[in-house]
Amino acid sequence: MTATSTRFHTQIGHRLPGGATWNKEGANFSVYSYDAINVELLLYKKANSTKPFQIIALDPNTHRTFFAWHVFVEKLPVGTIYNWRIQRPDGSWWEVLDPWARAVSDKVWNRNLPFSATNGLRGIVADTQYDWREKTFTPKSLDGAVIYEVHVGGYTRDPSSGTKHAGLFAGLIEKIPYIKSLGITHVELLPVMAFDELDVPEGVTELGHKNYWGYSPYGFYAPHPHFCSTTQPVREFQALVEALHEADLGIILDVVFNHTSEGGKDGPTIHFKALADNIFYHKDGEHYRDFTGCGNTINCNHPLVTHLLVYCLEYWVKTMRVDGFRFDLASVFSRDEEGDVLKNPSLPWSIELSHVLADTPVIAEAWDATGLYQVGSFPGSRWSEWNGRYRDVIRRYIRGDHGLVREVATCMAGSSDLYAYNHRLPTSSINFITCHDGFTLWDLVSYNQKRNMANGEANRDGTDQNLSWNCGFEGNTADPYILALRQRQARNFMAILFLSQGVPMFLAGDEFLNSQGGNNNAWCQNNEISWLDWKLADTNADMVRFVTELIAFRQRHACLTRSRFLTGQPEFTNGIPDVSWHGLQLNEPLWDDDNAQVLAFTLAGNTPIEEDVHIVLNMSELGIDVPLPDISGKSWYLAIDTAAPAPDDILEQKRQRVVKKGLQPVHARSVVVFEARKSGRSKSRS
Repeated sequence: MTATSTRFHTQIGHRLPGGATWNKEGANFSVYSYDAINVELLLYKKANSTKPFQIIALDPNTHRTFFAWHVFVEKLPVGTIYNWRIQRPDGSWWEVLDPWARAVSDKVWNRNLPFSATNGLRGIVADTQYDWREKTFTPKSLDGAVIYEVHVGGYTRDPSSGTKHAGLFAGLIEKIPYIKSLGITHVELLPVMAFDELDVPEGVTELGHKNYWGYSPYGFYAPHPHFCSTTQPVREFQALVEALHEADLGIILDVVFNHTSEGGKDGPTIHFKALADNIFYHKDGEHYRDFTGCGNTINCNHPLVTHLLVYCLEYWVKTMRVDGFRFDLASVFSRDEEGDVLKNPSLPWSIELSHVLADTPVIAEAWDATGLYQVGSFPGSRWSEWNGRYRDVIRRYIRGDHGLVREVATCMAGSSDLYAYNHRLPTSSINFITCHDGFTLWDLVSYNQKRNMANGEANRDGTDQNLSWNCGFEGNTADPYILALRQRQARNFMAILFLSQGVPMFLAGDEFLNSQGGNNNAWCQNNEISWLDWKLADTNADMVRFVTELIAFRQRHACLTRSRFLTGQPEFTNGIPDVSWHGLQLNEPLWDDDNAQVLAFTLAGNTPIEEDVHIVLNMSELGIDVPLPDISGKSWYLAIDTAAPAPDDILEQKRQRVVKKGLQPVHARSVVVFEARKSGRSKSRS
């Protein structure tokens, strides 16, 4: 039986769960609407059909329970296209997308025209069951994690990626061996819930650009259709998750629960504006409050909205087996229905206390677009946060700012000043230098000013506070001295990131110095500006090797991934403190020197058999000579020197050289790391 060979019989159905739930007997449909006075289910032959082949009118006396409208359609096949049509109290009829749709098709959508039978996003009845090869699932924690931020489309879209399924979930699967070879533990995907690519300002549209990053959602339950190659998007996403898990890689989704693509008063009506406008959004009369910079704000702490959002996350964990979530502009979660800040908002706590989400990492971008900044104070107890202060301090330090060593030490120690006071852990700090929003690593050392003219907003978009340094020349250059300095600075950034307590995260492509030509807000650039140029992985193979070995160094040193904050007290019988801080002299950190640019510290092995580590950071323009601590019965071996040419910038243990006693040279603008262990046959450092 096909979807159009007959008219399907119906039953009353059930109000839970929301959306279209399919089994071999048929499909149950349920949608919430407080305001609707009449509801119809529309079944279509194709995504672009102009008329439904069957209209199922729901009787409010039998097909409505509380405010949920529901019906069961017998023998309805997977792949059937559908929408809802509702009548509001003013008599107007609206065709709307199912907000709970597990799959969507948007091939006929034009947001500049009214949503109608000939123009609109549509749901697809999906079979969400999957025969997982691994029958049990436990989310991968952030202990010892290394997070790799990836845009699914841009990661493999460029022909240089060498993938058969460029720009798709399947293309990302093809790159798993490469990702695994770096030492990554978690892949964090920019938005993959269905989003509106046409949600861009008029000037951007005129240039032919689209919403590339995906921060304009309309389908919280559905994989983005343009990342799929078949009519079974749920299957394709589940196959990606399975492939990542088989490689022992976790998957974190970047989730946009702060606004939707319906925008403000002049935006399109896709679903919630017709179904539950005054409940789902922050409103003041007819005005949509906007704490997101995107036209509207989800009323996250209304009980029904909180339930919808938490159930959505539980669906992605139970059905899709996602390991964790990063929440965009998460401080919106702290606002009440008037927009005021709540001390104990319901959504963050409901996410944290959900039994299904109990082992799932949850990460907050702890600020919003109108000034609410909660880094170090996001509501809840087990939340991790994107540590924006870490990013800013380390950027300033490496570009050469003076007097920051105390702040650098605090950041590298896991930002205990932000998180220890309320019993959080080092994993609460997601440390990052770069992410999708801002300069890439190579652009950070190549540009002082953003170059965003291609975005069509007269270079007004994107931050002006890049805290970057171009190493003496703006943009591209062939000067070998400047190029060498930029490469050293890139190594310095990566070295400090992976030598810090907390959870390191970096932007995909930074390991081979990918550039966006100075564009620090490439949100609408679905082209070569944002696509990764995989030829650079060969051109800059030395940087790929450096990052790979750096991650391996971190992963073999438990003292860099401690589960508790450093105290400065001894932990083992050797009597060595877990951390000792130094400056130009041992045990004399330059905390109060306004000109200081040198910081050194010693980390005791986190187990009795782990090597101790001594780290020296010199971001001054002059080389220095520093002493090494005396370690009874052991010798120091040089492990990392960012000023050295490859492959001596980072040394596998078998190539490390024992250093002679006395002062050790540390070049200008460099990071040097030593490991302590019993002497072997390694050659002395001259």
